[in-house]
Amino acid sequence: MSNLRISGLHKSFDGHAVLHGVDLSVERGTLLALLGPSGSGKTTLLRVLCGFERADSGVVEIDGRRVAGDNLHLPSEQRRIGYVPQEGALFPHLSVADNIVFGLPRGQRRAQHRVAELLELVGLSANYANRAPQQLSGGQQQRVALARALAPSPTLVMLDEPFSSLDAALRLETRQAVANALAAAGATAVLVTHDQSEALSLGREVAVLWNGKLIQTATPETLYRRPVSRELASFIGEAVLLPGVASRDVARCALGELKLSTAVADGPIDVMVRPEQIYVLHAEDVTRHGKPTFSAIVREVTFNGQDASVVLQLQDESGAVGSGAPPDGTVIRARVPGYRSPQPGERVRLAVDGEVTAYARV
Repeated sequence: MSNLRISGLHKSFDGHAVLHGVDLSVERGTLLALLGPSGSGKTTLLRVLCGFERADSGVVEIDGRRVAGDNLHLPSEQRRIGYVPQEGALFPHLSVADNIVFGLPRGQRRAQHRVAELLELVGLSANYANRAPQQLSGGQQQRVALARALAPSPTLVMLDEPFSSLDAALRLETRQAVANALAAAGATAVLVTHDQSEALSLGREVAVLWNGKLIQTATPETLYRRPVSRELASFIGEAVLLPGVASRDVARCALGELKLSTAVADGPIDVMVRPEQIYVLHAEDVTRHGKPTFSAIVREVTFNGQDASVVLQLQDESGAVGSGAPPDGTVIRARVPGYRSPQPGERVRLAVDGEVTAYARV
């Protein structure tokens, strides 16, 4: 049985619909990343699940118990949900230990029930217990906030963009510590985020909320490789979209004949290629694995250290650029390892590795 089940959930504010019939199921022990752009309804969905807002219609069940639906609205304190807000929201006048046990019964608070165990679970030593929150780094405060959320042994943990205020290096370290702690606790969790890399790296499954509708729920690999729409493809990382024609399981476009990951109806399509699938080869490499490569000239290079983003313009084989017929003049973006970064103006050849996704053109 699912630990969290949402069915037909609707929510409006002042006549403006924010959630449109959301259906979602999260299995026990799963970390699900709820991803979406700003304004998609993520925070509203989180608030409805936590009981901070009342749903207009629909059903919410947690661990088989209905907490919302059919005029039922259990208050948040009766839902057994652990909540980790964006900034941690620790009480500055309480010690770390007192923050962790704050939501427990009085006897357990006095005994500082499980404080050392919970600190160890989130990757902090027991000597942090007597420190004040302001003596901790931002990442340490978020770990304490998670320990506080886990202290009452909740059936569900909700994390509301908990890493957004941290710098890049601390964000990576903290989110891995949080993921490890949730896994060790066997917790069912929903991570709300607008950060694609965060959702893909942490979620066992990723659900994408778009304009108040849940448009795709899938494993991170499936979501990245086979997004259901052009817009989602461009939101989940970078996407190169090229006009083409589908014939059976093959797409023909400016980069040649490419194998489709999922069959589409024959006819005009847009082909989606990820920049890292595009190999940038030496000018003399006219074939790769027995297939022809395509001539291009490097227009721009953005060097990022471990990798580089390269803007390329396809050429015809005579070297004339921009004659007006594809692939002549088609501009695409590739991603290459930093140590293999080409130079602007350099002539190269291109090949595509792996399967691609296509969308029928309307």
